[in-house]
Amino acid sequence: MFSDYEVVIGLEVHAELKTKTKVFCSCKNEFGSEPNSNCCPVCVGMPGALPVLSKEAVFLTIKAGLTIGSQISPLAVFERKNYFYPDLAKAYQISQLEKPICVGGGIKLKSGKNIRINRIHLEEDAGKLIHKSEVIGTFIDYNRGGVPLIEMVTEPDISSAEEAVEFLTKYRRNLIFASVADCKMQEGGMRCDVNLSVRKKGDKKLGTRTEMKNLNSFKSVQRAITYEAKRQIEELEKGNAIRQETRKWDDNKNRSFTMRSKEEAEDYRYFPDPDLLPVRISEKTITKAKAELPELSEQKRERYVREFSLPKYDAEILTNELDTALLFEEASRLTNMPKQVSNFIMTYVLAKKKERDNLSVFDVISADNLAYIIKAISTNELTRPNALMLFDMVCFTDKDAKSEAVKSGFISKLSEAELESVVDFLIEQNAQAVKDYKLNQVKVENFFMGQLMKQTKGKADVNKGRTLINEKLQKYKN
Repeated sequence: MFSDYEVVIGLEVHAELKTKTKVFCSCKNEFGSEPNSNCCPVCVGMPGALPVLSKEAVFLTIKAGLTIGSQISPLAVFERKNYFYPDLAKAYQISQLEKPICVGGGIKLKSGKNIRINRIHLEEDAGKLIHKSEVIGTFIDYNRGGVPLIEMVTEPDISSAEEAVEFLTKYRRNLIFASVADCKMQEGGMRCDVNLSVRKKGDKKLGTRTEMKNLNSFKSVQRAITYEAKRQIEELEKGNAIRQETRKWDDNKNRSFTMRSKEEAEDYRYFPDPDLLPVRISEKTITKAKAELPELSEQKRERYVREFSLPKYDAEILTNELDTALLFEEASRLTNMPKQVSNFIMTYVLAKKKERDNLSVFDVISADNLAYIIKAISTNELTRPNALMLFDMVCFTDKDAKSEAVKSGFISKLSEAELESVVDFLIEQNAQAVKDYKLNQVKVENFFMGQLMKQTKGKADVNKGRTLINEKLQKYKN
C-alpha cells in the first residue's frame, strides 16, 4: 500500500537573527531575560509608536541568502500580515510577501539532489504564550515580540523525512557558521513548519497538503513527517479526502491534531506597511556581505582533508558544529598535531559534551589546556592514564592543566640521582628479568618501565627512565 505513494514536502524554516536589538526598535534581543523586561511601545504595539528598521537585521538576512546561493533583491518591501492572536500585540505582523530580500538558491544533499529555495524574507517574531494551568491561566511574555526572524521557504522538492532532516542540518550549519543565527532550537531560535501531501506514484498533480507548525527539533520533524504521511495514505486508501488544514504535533503522544483550517495568503490581507519605506539594497552592500562571509562547514571540511590530511570521517565530525571546528583549529595551531587533536576531540571531548546538555566544547575544555595535554602525551611528560585523569580534573572548570598536573604529581619531581637509584634497585630485585634481557630486550625494557612507573607512582620522567634502563641493561646483553 505505502509503496504505491510518494510524499511531497516543503519546509518553512524560521530562525532568529543574531542581532543586538530587535528588528524595528532598540530593545535588546536577548533570551532568558525577566518576562516583559525587553519591551517598548513599538514592540508591544502601542498606538502611535513607529517602527525603525534595523540595518543589521537586513545585512544578516543578505548573508543568510548568500550561504545558499540566493539572489539579493535590489528593492525589498515590508508588508502587514493581519491576524489576531494573543501573542501578537498589534494584531498584525510586519513581514514580506511580494518582494522579499532573498530569492531562489538551493542546498544539495549527499545524494546529489538539489532542494530549491523559493525565498528568504525578514519579519518580526511574535511574543510567547506561557500556559500555566486551567486554574492559573496563560501568561504572555512579549520579550520575543519584535525579535528579527528570517523565514526560509523551500519548493516542494523533499521526498522523505530523512531528506528533510539532512536539508535542515545543512541549512542550520550555514546560518551558524556564517554567524547569522545561533539556531538554538531548545530556546525557540529555530523552528520548522512542514507542508506535506501524498500522491500516487506517477501522478503529476500535487495532493492536498497539510501544515504542521512550530516543530522545534529534528527528531520531531522526522517523526511528524513519518506520522503524517502514513495518516494521509491510510485516509486515501479508505476513500476519504484529505482536508487542507493546520495541524499541531504532539511529541509526547507521537501524533498530530487538527488546529484549524489552512489559511491562504488572501486570508492575511497583506498590504505594504505605510510606516516603512521600501528598502534599496546596493551592490556595495552585497559585496560587503560577500567579503564578510566566513568559511562555511563544507568548505572547512574540504580544507581539513586537504590541509591537515585528515580522513573524511574526522573532517565531517569536526565540522558538525562551529565550536568543535574552532577548538580543533586553535588546538592544532598550538600543537601542530592535527590528527592527535582530532582523535582526542572525537574520543574524549565530544563524549564529555554529551554529559551536559546545551554546552559548547569550550565549556568542556579550553584550547590551551587541550593543547598542553596532547603535547604532554606526545613528549611523554604525561603518561596516557595520567593525561586522561588530568583531562577529567580540568573539564568544565577554568583550572590550568599544567598547574594541576604539577599539583597532582603527574609531572616528575625526581632528580636524576633519585631516578638512577630507583632503577638500580629494580634491577637488583629482578635478577631473572635481567637474565632474560638478551632473549627479548624490548619485553624486558617494557617490564622495567612498568615497574619504574609503579615504584614512583607515575612521577618518573618516561624518556629519562627508559634511557637509563636501556643503559643499565646493555652490560647484560652478552
